[in-house]
Amino acid sequence: MKAYFFLLLILFGTAFDSLSQKYGYIDSDYILENMPEYQEAKDKLDKFAERWQKEVEDRYEVINKRRQEFLRVEAILPEEERNRRKEEIDLMEQETLELQQMRFGVSGDLFAKRKELIEPIQDKVFEALTEVASRGKYSFIFDKANQSNLIFADPKFDISNLVMRQLGITER
Repeated sequence: MKAYFFLLLILFGTAFDSLSQKYGYIDSDYILENMPEYQEAKDKLDKFAERWQKEVEDRYEVINKRRQEFLRVEAILPEEERNRRKEEIDLMEQETLELQQMRFGVSGDLFAKRKELIEPIQDKVFEALTEVASRGKYSFIFDKANQSNLIFADPKFDISNLVMRQLGITER
């Protein structure tokens, strides 16, 4: 009898505990889009990316011109000159690939700039989210942005506006 009573106590205890948990979600894209400093940082980042992309494209344009010129005169060039020009074009191509990797690779300049400009803003949002979650005694908060696995979310559990208020942002 005591065993049954103890088992029922454990089952009901866990059931009541799970009922007392609060869940919520945010849309971090929505929050960030409403932050003026995020838009400024994103614009700066886009300008860096455009400038670096143009730099890479300009180099490829030069390489293509050299290659076309080489193909046009290849038949009349001595073998030594032909090999020298081929190596020169290959070297230029390799340097351009390295530049592209340096600018846009996993640990490239764009990644570093993104970390410098965007990450502090994301940290600010996370701090505000933590404050809202703590004050509201939320057990779990999900983010429905950025390809999350959140398939359905009832809008009444969306606390994005609470986080925005914590950040001092009025919704648009």
